[in-house]
Amino acid sequence: MKVSLVAAVAENGIIGKNNDLPWRLPDDMKFFMEKTRGHHVVLGRKNYESLPEKYKPLPKRINIVLSRSKDYQIPGCHVVNSLEDAFKIAEQNGEHEIMIIGGADIYKLALPHADTLYLTEVKAFVDGDVYFPAFDKNKWAEVSRIPHEKDERHAYAFDFVVYERKSEN
Repeated sequence: MKVSLVAAVAENGIIGKNNDLPWRLPDDMKFFMEKTRGHHVVLGRKNYESLPEKYKPLPKRINIVLSRSKDYQIPGCHVVNSLEDAFKIAEQNGEHEIMIIGGADIYKLALPHADTLYLTEVKAFVDGDVYFPAFDKNKWAEVSRIPHEKDERHAYAFDFVVYERKSEN
């Protein structure tokens, strides 16, 4: 099973502020919805709780919420205490590409297992309190980049970038 991380990341590594996104980028949200639809998505409890009520659980996806709490339950979601348990659920359901969707702690846990990074690289330095984990770009091959200019609906320009992990040989 392929492990993919999906995130929007500012030039200074910021991915969140006050348990929310630091921007409103409708085309990035559309990209996220299209990329993750039909897949198992793994997210942390705080990330799940930050979602608007109308999106809980995220529709047309199998939601797997990672929590340290042994008795935490969310209707319509699988709640697990380890990334390995999340992977098992996805594998048992025949998933071919599990999507890791945050937050920072979950990205950090999953990055060593990742095969693909779907990053929206936001061309801005923004204020925030949550960072995407640092990664060595020399170990990743950029396989596509689609630019998106700033416009009346998007305060920042950004690129949709796909990275694949280079083989270790």
